[in-house]
Amino acid sequence: MKVLDAKIFVDDDNKVKISKTCDIHGDYIDTYTFSDPELYDWAEKYKQPGAPINNPRTDVKDGCPYDCGICPNHKSHTVLSIIDITNRCNLTCPVCFANAATAGYIYEPTKEQIEKIIKNLRSNNPTPPPAIQFSGGEPTIRQDLPDLVKLAKENGFRHIEVNTNGVVVAKDLNFFKKLIDAGMSTLYLQFDGLDDSIYEKTRGLPLLETKMKVIDNARKLVFDSIVLVVTLVRGINDQQVGKIVNFALENSEIIRCVNVQPVSITGRIDSKAREAMRINTSDFMELIQEQTEDQIKKDDFFPVPSVIPFARTVGKMKSKEYALFSTSPWCGVGTFMVKANKKWVPITRFAKVDQFFKTMDNIYHDLQEGHKIRAKIRSFAALRHVKGSFIKDVLWPVMKTGSYNELGKFMRNVVMIGCMHFMDPYNFDLQRLEKCVIHYGLPDGTIRPFCSVNTLHRQKVEKQYSVPYQTQKKTS
Repeated sequence: MKVLDAKIFVDDDNKVKISKTCDIHGDYIDTYTFSDPELYDWAEKYKQPGAPINNPRTDVKDGCPYDCGICPNHKSHTVLSIIDITNRCNLTCPVCFANAATAGYIYEPTKEQIEKIIKNLRSNNPTPPPAIQFSGGEPTIRQDLPDLVKLAKENGFRHIEVNTNGVVVAKDLNFFKKLIDAGMSTLYLQFDGLDDSIYEKTRGLPLLETKMKVIDNARKLVFDSIVLVVTLVRGINDQQVGKIVNFALENSEIIRCVNVQPVSITGRIDSKAREAMRINTSDFMELIQEQTEDQIKKDDFFPVPSVIPFARTVGKMKSKEYALFSTSPWCGVGTFMVKANKKWVPITRFAKVDQFFKTMDNIYHDLQEGHKIRAKIRSFAALRHVKGSFIKDVLWPVMKTGSYNELGKFMRNVVMIGCMHFMDPYNFDLQRLEKCVIHYGLPDGTIRPFCSVNTLHRQKVEKQYSVPYQTQKKTS
C-alpha cells in the first residue's frame, strides 16, 4: 500500500493500461477503468475543476491518500455521503468487501455516533451534501433504521437512500412502510441479473424471487424510487446488461435508475485470474450497445462531470449553491432514457447535448462577469439545441424554479442508466481519488472518499469502534 509513480499507456492490443513498479514486489500492469483509447480521450474532454470545501477536517502530513479526512488537497466537495451503520449481514456474498464474517469483527455505530456523523457531514461549507446513503453490511438488519432515516431528514438531507439486498423489505412490508414514512427517498437494491444461477455465484443462493417481491411490495406501498444496483463481473452476468435495462424500462413506474458497478477486486489474486474477472466502463458501454441492438449507443452516454455547466448555471441564476459532480471524467458515465410516443429513447435524441452544455457554460461565465443581458440572450439561444416538446414538458420547469421538487419530477419522467467503476489496489489512481464526490462519514470525525476507504482505511477505522465477531455472536 505504498504510493508509487504510475504510467497510463496504450498496449499492443490497443487497450489502456496502468503500470507501476514496486521496489519490493516488482512490476504491475492492470487494465484501466476506460480500456478503449478513443473513449478514454473522449472522456478527458469533460474534465471540470473541482469545488473543494472550505473546512477540511485533516491536515496535509503524509500526502494522498494517507491524509484522508477530508484534507485541504481534496478537490471536490461531498455530493453523496455514505454511513455504514453495521457490517452485519443476512447474506455471505462471495463478492462482498464489508461484512462481519469476512472482517472478523462487528462494526455498528450507535445512534448517537451516527447523529454526530450526520451533523459533521452537513457542516461541510459552503455546500453541505444533499444526499445520504445508509449502507453496510445490510442496514435493514437494524430495527432502528427508520429512526436513522428520520434523523437524516431532520438534519437537512433532502435525498436519503437505503442500500439493501432486499431480503428484509421483501419479507416485512411493515418495515418497508416505516422506512418510507420516515423519509426514505430511494431503495438502492442489489440486483445482479434475471437468472438465479447468477445470484448463486455472486450471492451464494438464489435470490431472484426476493428481488421480484421487493418490487411488488414497492407497488403495494406506491413507492416509486428503486435503483437497481448491478455488480458486473466478466463471465458471470456481463450478458445480462441489456435484459436488466429492459426490465427497468418495463417497470419504470417503480424503477428510477440502473446503476452498474464493475467489480472491484480486493485481496491477493494473480494477474491472469484478475484479468479474467476484470470488466470496466468502456466494456459496459460496448455491451449495452450490443445487447440493446443500438437502442442505446456508446455516444448516448456522457461522463459524470459533463452536467456541471447546467447545475452551475441554474445555481447562479437562482443565487444557490448546488452540489457539483466534479469527479474525474473516468469515474463513471450516464444517460437518461425518456419515453416518447410509447417508445424509450435516450435523451440525446431530444437534444444536442454537447452544444447545450457549452452554451450553458457561456451563460455561467456571462453571469460571473455581470453581463446579465448577454446571459439572457444566450439562455434563449441554448434552447435551439433542444426539441420544443422536451423543453416545455421536461426541461423548463427545472430551469424555471431550480427546485429540488422539480428535479424530482424530472427524474420520475425518465430512467437513468449509469456506470460507476470504483477503484481497487490494482487500478488505483490518486488523480481520480482527489476528485471523488462520494464520501463516507466515519465515527472518528473524518469524511473520506469511497475508494480510499474500501482500499486502504476501512479496517483501521472500523476496528477502533468494533468488538470481535465471535464475542458478538455468543451474546447476540
